[in-house]
Formats: sequence, C-alpha cells, structure tokens
Amino acid sequence: MIDILKPFGSLDCLYYYGKISRKLEKFLKGKEIATKTVLKDFSFLKRGSNSAPLYIQDLRQIDEKMLKLRAKHGLGEVESELKGKQALIWRYFVPRKIMNFFYACNGEKQGKPIDRVFIDIDRQNNTSGDARKVALSLIKQIKSDEKFNKMLKYKLIILWTGSSFHIYLLLARKINLDFYNKYLSYGKKKQDSFIMKWASAVGKETGIMVKAGHEKIKDAIILDSSNTPSGKLARAPFSLHIKAYNEIDGVAVPLSEKELRDKNLTSRLRKLTPENVLKNLNSYARLLP
Repeated sequence: MIDILKPFGSLDCLYYYGKISRKLEKFLKGKEIATKTVLKDFSFLKRGSNSAPLYIQDLRQIDEKMLKLRAKHGLGEVESELKGKQALIWRYFVPRKIMNFFYACNGEKQGKPIDRVFIDIDRQNNTSGDARKVALSLIKQIKSDEKFNKMLKYKLIILWTGSSFHIYLLLARKINLDFYNKYLSYGKKKQDSFIMKWASAVGKETGIMVKAGHEKIKDAIILDSSNTPSGKLARAPFSLHIKAYNEIDGVAVPLSEKELRDKNLTSRLRKLTPENVLKNLNSYARLLP
C-alpha cells in the first residue's frame, strides 16, 4: 500500500493534494490557489499575487512520472522533462516539506465582487469544544436573522480547519465591497454590522466571551470576517493543518450541521489523518457544492 505522504520514498504532500484536488474543482473554480510551506525557522507563501497564478484544475497535470522525479531530483535537474504547468506546480508544492493549502477567497485582485462570505472562528486559548459551541450558535443566529436573510440568499458551508471552524456563506448574488464594509465587517460605529450583532448574541447564548474582530483578546473567541474581501486567503477544504515544520496535527474537512451538534465531535476530528480523509473523500465532498 502506498504511503500517502511518502508515495515514492520521500516526503511529498503533492500526492495527497493531487488526490483531493478533483473534489475541489467546483468549490475553487476561478480562485487562485496558494500554499504555505513551513520550515524550521520560517514559512513562505506561494500565491497568485507573488507568482504566476495556479488554479485547482491545473493539478490534474500531476502524474506518476512527475512524482517519481520529485522523490529523487531537484527541479533544476529535471525541469526539461516536465510538461504544461508541472514546473509551476512543483514550485508551489515544494517536495520534502509540509505545507498548508489555501486559496484566494474572492480572488487575488483587490476590489473584485464578493461571491462568498468567510467567517473564521479564532479560538486562541479556548478549547475546540468551545469553538464548536460558538460555531453552532453562530449558524443559529445567521439562519434566524430575518433582516439578513431578506438581503442575501446563500448556501451555508461548515469547515473544520484541523483546529477550529470556518463558516462560509456562498452567495446566490454577488455583493460589492461597500456592502461588506457596512454589514459584514467590524469596528467602531458599525451599528448596521451583522457580524457585530451575531458575536454579541453568540456570547450571550453560549456564556463564552465572543468578539467580532481580528485582534486577539485573552480568553475570547474571535469571529473574524476580514478575509472575505478579494486579495485575502482562506484555508481550502482537505488542507493539512501544520503545527510545526515536522508535524501535521490535523486535516480540514467539511461538516454537516447535524455533526456539529455532537458534543464529542472535536475529539474525533482531532484524530483525522490524510489516510482517513482519502478513505472517506466522497462522503466529505458531498457537503461541498
């Protein structure tokens, strides 16, 4: 049986990311993808704003020959043997290193229309169990907000990140940055902001300190919508979650609302491995558009 993270004898996350990529082609259509490679003393991003853009369908070009070359050679030694965008894929997905998989949530270029709202539930020093309670309450607030639901129609997606949760609202109709700034961002004098109102209601319902924002606050769970506008990145479903340069501590997967109600959910999710995800990939993928 092939080792998912060492398919041809040396560490290579590209084999795994190639396998999951087909299930993301609709969800990430038209979105530039990105990787964050984690080294011992620093990490670096490859994305469409600092490199030639790469899209999810480009990963169809991964083949066994390419993977075998990566196991034994550097790019400079074999680049002439590669085809299409394989050299670019190689540069994004560095062999013998571990990396997170991201994408430009609403595209790389700033000021583009917004087709999805992205809310990061940043749990900081709170437990993942607390984050689950907050995610469940947040969904309740969103679905029951009559004013919001008159303004926008959407499909709600829940993502376990490997450590906490993300909530996506995939919009039936695109919005512009002005709409986001007025209704979905946070800050002083934001009396019309839904995210501010939801954070307050979630805090009251759960008994957990919940704030809308980006700045870390001790003992608070932060609802952060700031990566919604174009030019910002979000974690892709099925991304590995990296604790350190030599340690993968989780995998991002989509969830159902029914699963989110399970009090024991996070203890099971923390045990997920890339092997588990590939074994159940079709079931997970059904929760994505």
